Amino acid sequence: MEVDVAREEVAGFDRMVTGLQRQITEQEEALYSARVLEEARHPRNLGAMLDPDGHAVVRGPCGDTMEIFVRLCGSQIEKAAFMTDGCGPTVACGSMLTTMVAGMTLDQAAAIDAGDLIIALDGLPAEHVHCATMAVNTLREAISHHRKKGEIGSE
Repeated sequence: MEVDVAREEVAGFDRMVTGLQRQITEQEEALYSARVLEEARHPRNLGAMLDPDGHAVVRGPCGDTMEIFVRLCGSQIEKAAFMTDGCGPTVACGSMLTTMVAGMTLDQAAAIDAGDLIIALDGLPAEHVHCATMAVNTLREAISHHRKKGEIGSE
């Protein structure tokens, strides 16, 4: 009898968890674009890069941190990667931005603004626009880091 009660309790718990997960998914889908959810759930270019040509870490106003690494081939970004301790929209912004800049020159990548990133993500809620701004600012800092390294090396 006790075993049956325990099984029913576990089954009830499983049903509750499934229901909560369904509610969370419905709320996310109502708030975020399919592109944001895809990038947040399956981020590309996530991870540290050894010996990058440019690197920066920026802390956003919300306390999240974005770290971006760039590797160059000549004057073009060959690969970009990111790390963050932030929310889903921050992950989505890092993923999309590092994908967007692959193959661009440093000047082209530095010209990307938060609005461009938000468009690429099919929108962001107003309360998460700062995530896009932080990602773009971090990329610009990584580019600046690379350029400063070049100036030091050319003296």
